[in-house]
Amino acid sequence: MNPFTPDVVTAIMRHMNGDHADDCRVICQGLGRQPGATAAAMTGMDAAGMEFEATVDGAPVPVRVPFRATLTERRQVRAEAAWMYRESCALLGVTPRPDAS
Repeated sequence: MNPFTPDVVTAIMRHMNGDHADDCRVICQGLGRQPGATAAAMTGMDAAGMEFEATVDGAPVPVRVPFRATLTERRQVRAEAAWMYRESCALLGVTPRPDAS
């Protein structure tokens, strides 16, 4: 069962795509194994992971990045998204922005 209602998922997507669009791209490049992604947007999520649409070679590519564990509460999403970003930066050999906590 998905603990995240559609309105919660929409709010999280709005935040990720509005305030963290570049983070979405980095996550898709690193953990999403799409190093050629030039852009990405979050398109959904459930308790097990986040879904994105990455742009690779000008074409949309669906990407799913699993969480480290099944999430049960909305407050867990922020920490998991921040971890995804930092881990992707490490995989890509890039320095994460200083406020990525």
